[in-house]
Order: sequence, then C-alpha cells, then structure tokens
Amino acid sequence: MSLVALPPVTARTAPQTLRDRHGRALHDLRISVMDRCNFRCTYCMPASTYGEDYVFLDNDARLSFDEIERICRQAAALGVTKLRLTGGEPLLRPKLPDLVRRLRAIDGIDDIAMTTNGVLLPRHADELKRAGLDRVTISLDTLDADAFRRISGGRGDLQDVLRGIDAARGADFPGGLKINAVIQRNVNDDAVLPLVEHFRGSGVVVRFIEFMDVGNRNGWTAASVVPSSELVERIGTRWPLLALPPRYPGEVATRYRFVDGGGEIGVISSVSAPFCGGCTRARLSSEGRLYTCLFAAAGTDLRALLRGGTDDDALRGALRDVWLRRGDRYSEERAQHHDAGGRKIEMYYIGG
Repeated sequence: MSLVALPPVTARTAPQTLRDRHGRALHDLRISVMDRCNFRCTYCMPASTYGEDYVFLDNDARLSFDEIERICRQAAALGVTKLRLTGGEPLLRPKLPDLVRRLRAIDGIDDIAMTTNGVLLPRHADELKRAGLDRVTISLDTLDADAFRRISGGRGDLQDVLRGIDAARGADFPGGLKINAVIQRNVNDDAVLPLVEHFRGSGVVVRFIEFMDVGNRNGWTAASVVPSSELVERIGTRWPLLALPPRYPGEVATRYRFVDGGGEIGVISSVSAPFCGGCTRARLSSEGRLYTCLFAAAGTDLRALLRGGTDDDALRGALRDVWLRRGDRYSEERAQHHDAGGRKIEMYYIGG
C-alpha cells in the first residue's frame, strides 16, 4: 500500500488518524514486558508444555526499557493514546515502575494500564501508583481455592491473589481495578455467581471472558465456550441488570449495571459475538515483534530495526506500514481459520 497520502509525523504536527485496510484506527498498544510467568494456567501456559525445561528468553533478548520507550514514542506520534503492560507476568520484570514513569512522560499517552495475576502487587502497587499507572486488571478465574490451584497449574494460591487485590484497592489507582475471569464450561462456570457476589458493591468490576482459541496448546474446543449471553442471563436472574452504552468506540467489553446500584459487570464475547470491526489494538512481544491480532501467526521484528541503527523516522514508518497493511479479522472468520489448523502465537507471548 502506498504511504504517500500520510506524510511523516514530526514533533510539530498532530498525530495522524492512522487506519488499516478495514478503516480501524490505531489507538492501543499492548506491551509484553516479560515472557515468563509464575503460574501455569491451563488456558495460557499449560505446564505440559511450559515445564521446568522450557527455554524462555534471555534478558538480552527482551527489549530494554529504552527500546520500549522509543517504540511507544513513535506509536504515540501515530495516534496511540493507551498503553497496557502485560506478560507473561509483568511484575516479574525488575524495576517495572521505572518503565511506567518513562511511559507516563510521553506526549499523547493518556492511559497506562497493567494486567497481572496479582501475586506480587503487595510489593509494588504503591510504587506503581506513584509512577503513574492508571489502571490494574487482575486475573482471577474462581474463588474456590482448589479449583484455582488446578487452573493455575498447581502454582497459584488464591489467598495470594486476594491479597494482591487488596493492595491494588489500597493504592487507589485513578482508573480503578478490574477482575478478568476466563470461563470454561465444566471447569469454572460454577464460579460466575460467587465472583459476582463477592465483588458486588465494592467498586471492583468483574469481566467474564469467553474461552478463546489463542495459541495452539490450550485444548480449546467450541463446546468449552460458555457464551456471554448465557452468563448475562444467569447473573441477571439473580441480580437484575441493565445494559450500558459503550464509553468509547471499539470498547471490548459489553457492560451491564445492577438495577439495585451494586455496581457493574462486563462480558468479553470474542467467540460468540466477535468485535474485530472495532479493534484498535496492536501488540508488542517481549523481544520486540509487533503483532496486529491476538491470533496472529507472524509479527514484524522491530528489535532488529532498533538494534540495527534505524532512526526514529524509519521506525515510525515501519509502525505505520504495518498498520496500513493490517487486515486481521480472525474472530469473525474463526471457523475457516480453525478448520485450516494454522499456527498462532501463544497468549503468554503477547499478553491477552
């Protein structure tokens, strides 16, 4: 695709509205700062594959904070306003608050979030808040201690996560705290009502995510998906709900509030009700490959550009070119892709 219509963005010009082949703007960049994790969740990093002998990246192979900041500055010049730090487990990355401070100083970035399993938050929540982190999302799939340990591959302790949630609430992040629960039929679909009951009225928003066929190793089948509509009906029967309008174009979660004022919930329905048409997200892996879809098979190597002496104009041009060529619609075309059996990048590698 020709780039003539979009001149280079300089410090003196406003960011362009950069749109892909389906007219979707680039607004969000999700950054995996660490490929390792202290859990082995069955839907992300099953222990059967990622055991003690699995070889993760060396420290030098991961992007440095300088490199991450440089990419984010050029992404902001192209219209990115929201950053999310992911993993693996991002809090395994040493000195993560230092990175948050650096990203906070980038012109145009108005929202920095992090997704974590929460275990290390008691050590880091206050410093992350002071560094400028806006929001935290904690993964919690059940309140049953035995089921939690099974889902986490035998490495997670429910009480550690609950302490992390308390630490995040105590830090009082300005954008609040959300809980993400991946729901699988006959695995943890009985956890939905207890999770809602536990967090109702607390100000913490629980979001239920349909089990997705991310990667190639999580044993996904269509029969294991619990459609969001079923969950909303189940929750609404117990606590009546009212649908809420989206807060911004491309919002991933569909939101509902409790009629009695007990707060709200969200559902993320990428299997039963795909939202590819509004997707504004790109993803950066720990070692610097840029992906334009959670279900992508290949990415663009930005680390090679960074370490090969590429200047900022060329780096920005590479980011722009990737987005202009983007045509991903995996969730809308899931049946044909899944039947074809193509390889996809693993979730732990580029975050959720």
